[in-house]
Amino acid sequence: MFGYVRPSMARLTEEDRARFSGVYCGLCRVLGERYGQTARMILNYDFTFLAVLLWPEEDAPPLHRGCIAHPFAGRDYFPGNKALELAADESVILAWWQIQDVLADPEKGKGKYRAASLALKSAYRRARERRPAFDAVAREQLERLRELEEARCPSLDEPADAFARILSAASGEVDDPVKRRVLEQLLYHLGRWIYLVDAADDLAKDFSSGSYNPLIFRFSLDEGALTGEARESLAASLDHSIRLMAAAYELWDFGVWSPVMRATVYEGLFLVGRAVLEGTFQAHDMTFRIMGRNKEQL
Repeated sequence: MFGYVRPSMARLTEEDRARFSGVYCGLCRVLGERYGQTARMILNYDFTFLAVLLWPEEDAPPLHRGCIAHPFAGRDYFPGNKALELAADESVILAWWQIQDVLADPEKGKGKYRAASLALKSAYRRARERRPAFDAVAREQLERLRELEEARCPSLDEPADAFARILSAASGEVDDPVKRRVLEQLLYHLGRWIYLVDAADDLAKDFSSGSYNPLIFRFSLDEGALTGEARESLAASLDHSIRLMAAAYELWDFGVWSPVMRATVYEGLFLVGRAVLEGTFQAHDMTFRIMGRNKEQL
């Protein structure tokens, strides 16, 4: 899983920060309730953002309870609803197929992925029964990605399109046809952005291991780092995806979630993308930076 999609918390009020945190903690709980404690290991910000996109117009107030990570202080969280359940189901499906993709790659290590595959096997079967359409798209597009990888495809658009189609499929269960179309476009361009940011983040590792990375072939790299020209080209492509996301976002009123959406689309994604391209992105440290706090304050 990835975890690149997160709002710039410094741009949010305390109330909006708490609401976003409540969705994150709510998704963690729903994963545990539907798929067991092991499934909580796949929790990330990307599917938290998906839950926000799909959030019902009327929701239950947050609850407060201790958890494994915070047994004494506890955390506020939103109780399960359709958005959290869909995000949980689809995160399990995508995690499963990503693991299977790694296991099918002879150039990648297998140990921890075999263990993860065994741990998620029963959860995946239940998720597949609940979301067969999403499972079919994920399986089909990841197979397409595997074929592109085997062919050492030099295009950025083709593999990014395959992953983008997976994420856009999450809009399929939205009832309102207008909102469904908005989310289809927004999630498509978000998926493309995630794929390319992840490729940049993994570039040095993939170059060293000999694993496929489209940036290596697109820019004819002879070392595990982007040249200045290649970095500018990739940054322009990432920014273009964000602008298309923003255009889709402006077509729908996301109500109380509008501040979180704006803080993600108009700032959070740019901050993460810049950090990845500069080689300074660290998932844990970036969380603190984007939240606008330091570790001593937490």
